[in-house]
Amino acid sequence: MFGNFGFSYIGLLFLLMLFIPNIIWSKNKPQGYTPEKENKILLFFERLGEVLTCCCSLICSDFNIHKWTLWSLWLIAAFILMIMYEAWWVRYFRSERKLSDFYSSFLGIPLAGATLPVLAFFMLGMYGKIAGMLVATLILGIGHIGIQIQHKNSIDIENQKEI
Repeated sequence: MFGNFGFSYIGLLFLLMLFIPNIIWSKNKPQGYTPEKENKILLFFERLGEVLTCCCSLICSDFNIHKWTLWSLWLIAAFILMIMYEAWWVRYFRSERKLSDFYSSFLGIPLAGATLPVLAFFMLGMYGKIAGMLVATLILGIGHIGIQIQHKNSIDIENQKEI
């Protein structure tokens, strides 16, 4: 379920790639952003998924680079998704920082700011063969992507009212 316990430098790298832009974002939130009215159940799933994903990322040494096999393609996919996530942030920080920028898609992936890291950590779980990480990212995805969908839908409704 959790593989080999030990420190994962790959997990730490992924978490740094996740947290650094989010820390910068906290000082550069989109105009009109408000976390109010978030579904409490989705928020619970998001928080639980965040804790579980962070813990699994750091304590499962199976995520570290080991002998190269075809299974390593999961790690490559995870890195590509995290690089796409970083590129999405660069595009956001260079934009006017509107809500539409924050809830945008990237290279055809909807709600990229939420979807890309969840997919990346899921792929990392596949690479490490850690069922606990797969479950953690599913919980995270339900909460985080679910909340983002709600926010995007409310923006779309507001935009329709303005027209």
